[in-house]
Amino acid sequence: MGAKEFSKIFKIITAGLLVVMLFSCTNSITDVKEVTQADTLESVSAKNIVFIRSDSGNVKIRLTAPVMKRFEGKNMYTEFPDGFEAFFYDSIDKPTSRIRADYGISYDNTKLMIARNDVEVENFNTLEKMNTESLYWNQKKKTIFTSAFVKITSPDKVIFGDSLTASESFDRRTIHNIRATIELEDEGI
Repeated sequence: MGAKEFSKIFKIITAGLLVVMLFSCTNSITDVKEVTQADTLESVSAKNIVFIRSDSGNVKIRLTAPVMKRFEGKNMYTEFPDGFEAFFYDSIDKPTSRIRADYGISYDNTKLMIARNDVEVENFNTLEKMNTESLYWNQKKKTIFTSAFVKITSPDKVIFGDSLTASESFDRRTIHNIRATIELEDEGI
């Protein structure tokens, strides 16, 4: 076999491989749409955000977060990967309660926000504080709930329970399967 024949065979093999590669790398239009689907792409990203929701000129909620990522599409949601803090206000713009967590995600369609990792809820009127690892905030029903272990600290006692359902202001609540209640002594007497 001469150099000329070898070159001809090499060109035929190379052309054949290119044709095989060309046809094996095609994607259907469905595959392309799936990869570029709108709700998988971040549409807005912001740092150090402050979001205020008001009604009739009165502040109702003030939410702050170091990072916010907004995802558009059929199932729109907002993510707070570095945590958030939300304050709730009464009719005279006085803060009544607070929710904070190291991570949060809020779904637009269901108005459900999920808080995870070192979640804390505080009621400024009753001086009660709840700690848990996950919490669901139903913004339509104005309720919070968790099926995770909870610790509730008030000025006179600490309560431990398996789960909780409460109003978003944390002024009404039900602790499920209370594990312990520890009475605290008043040190001022």
